[in-house]
Amino acid sequence: MAKNKNELKKIEKHRRVNDILLGPLERPAIAWLVKHMPYWVTPDHLTFFGFASALIIGLSYYLTTFDRNFLWLANLGFLFNWFGDSLDGNLARHRKIERPSYGFFIDHTVDTISEVSIFIGIGLSPYVDLNLAFLALVGYLCMANLVYITTSVKGVFKISYGSLGPTEVRAIAIISNITVYFLGNPQISLLGFSFSLYNLIIICIIILLFFFFFYTVITEGIQLERQDREKWLKKLNNNDSSNN
Repeated sequence: MAKNKNELKKIEKHRRVNDILLGPLERPAIAWLVKHMPYWVTPDHLTFFGFASALIIGLSYYLTTFDRNFLWLANLGFLFNWFGDSLDGNLARHRKIERPSYGFFIDHTVDTISEVSIFIGIGLSPYVDLNLAFLALVGYLCMANLVYITTSVKGVFKISYGSLGPTEVRAIAIISNITVYFLGNPQISLLGFSFSLYNLIIICIIILLFFFFFYTVITEGIQLERQDREKWLKKLNNNDSSNN
């Protein structure tokens, strides 16, 4: 990799940004858990534990077709997924055994498969229209792609937008599952249209995902263009000065 000021930011140098609503609760919990984690548990164990939990979530949603009690297994899967996904990198940093390139590659490759599993499972459940689940998956993958591009270009690993991040998405899913379990999936009329409760929740998530995606793409694109234009004009002026 060329060693100049224009090279893409190195993964190990990136700055993490995760300013979420549940941060005041999540950060102390993670700090306590990594401090008391048994020594034989490694970051890789946690990564694949979170991955297995995501597969369980997807399967559980599908199985709600036969028994709604599988919603509770899905909720347990979300808790386990949070445990594995949130603690793997934090445990590595706590023990000072980081492997930045490997960790970034494995963690986010696994995350992609996990997201696909969860959203397809939701779409195969009796609660959510499959097309809406696929649209939500596209939105989530767009946001994930944006995170990786921003990390490469700006050296900022930003996973929270509007104080919302993966932890809040899991919390919304758990609350939605509990609500649907006890209240069913009633039809709600809005603006002359009728939606099931869970479909309406998914629609709101889709709107948020695409809003944050396009807003960030536009604002970051404008900022980066201005920065590059300033550098280009400065270089051009320096060249003109040297020629004179």
